[in-house]
Amino acid sequence: MIRVENLHKHFGGFHAVDGATLEIAKGSITGLIGPNGAGKTTLFNVIAGRLPPTSGRVLMEGEDITGLPPHDLFHKGVLRTFQIAHEFGSMTCRENLMMVPAGQSGERLWNAWFNRARVAEEEARLRAKADEVLEFLTISHLADERAANISGGQKKLLELGRTMMVDARIVFLDEVGAGVNRTLLNTIADAIVRLNRERGYTFCVIEHDMDFIGRLCDPVIVMAEGKVLAQGPADAIMQNEAVIEAYLGRGLKNKAAAHG
Repeated sequence: MIRVENLHKHFGGFHAVDGATLEIAKGSITGLIGPNGAGKTTLFNVIAGRLPPTSGRVLMEGEDITGLPPHDLFHKGVLRTFQIAHEFGSMTCRENLMMVPAGQSGERLWNAWFNRARVAEEEARLRAKADEVLEFLTISHLADERAANISGGQKKLLELGRTMMVDARIVFLDEVGAGVNRTLLNTIADAIVRLNRERGYTFCVIEHDMDFIGRLCDPVIVMAEGKVLAQGPADAIMQNEAVIEAYLGRGLKNKAAAHG
């Protein structure tokens, strides 16, 4: 679905992404791991249109989408979440979901004045869909709760729910497990797997929790110093000497040995 070709992103003399080439297969849950400063989030930001690349290309099913702004990519079904959730705190969880679809009738002043029945009908459909999403994510009890009042893990679920309000085709998840307790992390993992298997979502996941990556992701791509270091199944990555020495460290080297 996504192919990145010889991508570079420089900030002055710092090469955050330095010639990365990789593919994200349609229908996969692809993991992206690496140490802090490896270039993972910068790569996400370039693919998702938040940063222009210095050079290189991003293709989506053969179409060159390099440098397209986020709103254009949104309409192509390319969405991303953030390490720190970007909820609208003063709005309820249901309202956070209902506002996602673009081009709503109520956004036009003429319709708000003279086509109130049409606006009300559309809002009813969005409300029903939002409630369905909340139920899918097992947080329907939070529908009328202000988003500012829910936990960090619940905010991550709410962000995932936003992708379900539109026709998402590929979702980039940036550290979805950061600051999330194990119970909620399992709920998030279950939702990702169901969206992948039942609705055909393609995912690319940045995460430091190797148990989470190992459970969900195949393949796993490893970045270091802006470059792609290795790619393969999680078990093979954990046994890869170059990865162990360059990133995973002695603690995970011992863990890998234990698995062997």
